[in-house]
Amino acid sequence: MNGRNLLGLLALVVLGLLAWELRWVLLVLFGAVVLAVALDVPVSLLRRLLPLQRPLALLIVIAVLVLLGWKLGGVLLPDLIAQAQEFTRLAPILLQRLSQFASDVPALRSLEQQITSLASWDKLQPIGSQLLGFAGGAANSTIQLLLMGLLAILLALDPRSHQRLVLAATPNAYRPLMADLLRDCRQALGGWLAGMTISASSVFLFTWAGLAALKVPLALLSALVCGLLTFVPTIGPTVATLLPLAMALLVSPAKVVQVFVLRMVLQNGEAFLLTPILLSRTVNLLPTVALMSQLCLGALLGLPGVLLALPGVVVLQVIAQKVLVEQIMDNW
Repeated sequence: MNGRNLLGLLALVVLGLLAWELRWVLLVLFGAVVLAVALDVPVSLLRRLLPLQRPLALLIVIAVLVLLGWKLGGVLLPDLIAQAQEFTRLAPILLQRLSQFASDVPALRSLEQQITSLASWDKLQPIGSQLLGFAGGAANSTIQLLLMGLLAILLALDPRSHQRLVLAATPNAYRPLMADLLRDCRQALGGWLAGMTISASSVFLFTWAGLAALKVPLALLSALVCGLLTFVPTIGPTVATLLPLAMALLVSPAKVVQVFVLRMVLQNGEAFLLTPILLSRTVNLLPTVALMSQLCLGALLGLPGVLLALPGVVVLQVIAQKVLVEQIMDNW
């Protein structure tokens, strides 16, 4: 290895260490890019329909989103607050039902005893400091979300200038490839966001209607959780099913079976029918790739890594196709 290659390897190591130290800054930046693309999709559609300048179109889109959020909040928020209060009342009853169920199963009886032994005062005292740490983390996450939103608006306001900045930092011979790469990444990410938004909205509405028809307690709250966790494929829908199942357990075991069948039908319909149709022209993620990306980024970055794992994989898949496959492997 000559001195030039050694210097290049050393530069890569330094850049990797620097990126790891700045991982939260890079995470906020990537989240801002995802939000900017989400804003750019309706802005571009509006500009194709009407002769508007980008700042005015972006202002209209933000105003419409705020208005829709205000109206939906006025309709759904009172019910959500009431159901959240009802959940605090039903939680002790649910724990009692689970305790009775566990006492009837020998394998779960020992688990219940272990959990009871952990609930001593000496072992519960550290929870106070953990709650303080959680409060500090929540405040930090709120600041990061505000910065992410501000950066997203700035990026959506003038994407051309930021694209020129990236192209200027690219060697001249690779600028056409970088321009194609930026365009394809934007199209894939925009299509994925639009498809997942439609899919999550459909899951929310059908789950709400189904749980209400089955007269399951807290149907709106359970449906909202199921809809939001649709953005976390593979892991999210499975975790979201636990809440409606727990609420159905308060009614009867037969109701648990009905809710389970409902969730399986909706979950499989969303995963194998609705989502592939919506994403057929944009990006097709293998379930194994999606799950491994969520596990890896979740282990490295926690919950923010899990939430941004799928958009990251969408971008990396485009980069791998354009660079690794077409530029390297096809010419090898």
